[in-house]
Amino acid sequence: MKNIFKKFSVALLTTAFITSCSNKLDLFPQNDFTPDKAYSSVDGYNSVLAKIYGALSVGGNTGGGGQPDITGLDEGSQIAFIRPFFNMQELPTDEAMVTWNDQTIKDFHNLSWTSTDPFIKGMYARPIWNVALINEFIRESTDAKLNERGITGANATNIKNAVAEVRFLRAFNYWAAMDLFGKYSFLTEADAVGVTPVEKSSSELFAYIEKELKEVENILPAAKTAIYGRVDKSAAQALLARMYLNAKTYIGTEKNTEAATYAKKVIDAGYALTPKYHELFQADNHTKTGEIIWAINCDGLKTQGYGNTTFLAHAAAGDDYPDFGVNSGWAGYRATKGLSSKFFSGNTTTTNDKRALFTTSKFRIDPVENEIDDVSNFANGVHVKKWTNNYTSGAKGTDITGNFVDTDFPIFRLSEMYLIYTEAVLRGGTGDRNLALSYINKIRERAYGSTSGNISANDLTLQFILDERARELYWEGHRRTDLIRFDQLTTSTYLWPWKGGVSAGRAVDTKYKLFPIPAEARTVNTNLTQNPGY
Repeated sequence: MKNIFKKFSVALLTTAFITSCSNKLDLFPQNDFTPDKAYSSVDGYNSVLAKIYGALSVGGNTGGGGQPDITGLDEGSQIAFIRPFFNMQELPTDEAMVTWNDQTIKDFHNLSWTSTDPFIKGMYARPIWNVALINEFIRESTDAKLNERGITGANATNIKNAVAEVRFLRAFNYWAAMDLFGKYSFLTEADAVGVTPVEKSSSELFAYIEKELKEVENILPAAKTAIYGRVDKSAAQALLARMYLNAKTYIGTEKNTEAATYAKKVIDAGYALTPKYHELFQADNHTKTGEIIWAINCDGLKTQGYGNTTFLAHAAAGDDYPDFGVNSGWAGYRATKGLSSKFFSGNTTTTNDKRALFTTSKFRIDPVENEIDDVSNFANGVHVKKWTNNYTSGAKGTDITGNFVDTDFPIFRLSEMYLIYTEAVLRGGTGDRNLALSYINKIRERAYGSTSGNISANDLTLQFILDERARELYWEGHRRTDLIRFDQLTTSTYLWPWKGGVSAGRAVDTKYKLFPIPAEARTVNTNLTQNPGY
């Protein structure tokens, strides 16, 4: 089990705060949480802290008989965090396609979405809902508030220390929104209760997130000392490294030296690669703290919902679902040959790269030749078995029905920091190219089980790094951002099957580098403006 849920699981699902305020929240909530019962005791504070973390794993309190956080949309596919984030980061790319005809879901791979898309609407609403909850926690954690409630000593210290954690989580939510939408609704604890959020540009968000992360960096627990599932200093440094690598996308200015610097801080904090790559995505991946810097906790008993890794395991499975450790295959998501071609070349049918976690079944042909002739036919395409509900011992997840999954969702891993450092140095950031090469070869030695996959300095190019990121990080929510950084998402530079809705792939309008501000959000909040082209 994950310690944070051992400690807070009952509070996560039954806190009076959730049940008392959930029905007051509409799709785009105001800053109007009522603290009367939520913060009346130390347990109440812990309840809300657990909810803040849990809001990244589940879409509401329905597992405990309560209400979804955000009404009017599907809790599993549209208002959680992991599943909508995955859809928006992976479906527009070569790494994922969906067979289903659920509402507008196919518009994502076609890069043809609009401002009325319900999936986009849900993902727009989730971060600001999370931020409103965080803002209220911060307001209720001042010395004056704690003294008023008779909370003193170690209890008060723990609550005040938790403020640094939730500030990080607020920055993380704003980063996700900035990455997807550019500009976004904005509130902090300094805003009066009930105020309508203002809009902040990507540059303004970047500056705010950077400032917040640097302020909490040295307040958060030291690397590898936090309770599993809670953030520490390395999480803040990892998010800064990721944000700096994409700074040109966000603010038009490169910050490659900063990206390399912060990636190196994480690398030097004592992490090490997990020897077996596939174990990072199994039900006991909470034991892989050598490599996983921070993960969103998912638990088959305590975070039941269809918007977290339960979705990732079921949706990729077909008739071979027992191999995924679940009770059914949804026959929904697979990859294009754009992904498999990164592992297989020419007419070869095998690879020594152990990261090629593709399945075989009676419905499939070899992944090298696996064309998608029919978008709605799950038999077409590259079947991915990266996320499972299997323990390394051979046991299945704790939910005996096999429905809900225990596997956590890693947000930051050491290998990403190796890749960030290397790319930043190749892009001109201050750093050591020989050290960068050694980092990449560490990743490849794990992948190949030997030095047979190692590369030389001449092989170390930016395009190689983009391809290596696909091999290492596929289906973890990075690909759209990576393709934008390399100017390959919307252009004809790189085409994959069904890009832009045609079988051979095509270039699309550059407006699809960002998602539109939902039409309903602009109706509710007149401070918001639309992204260009929508």
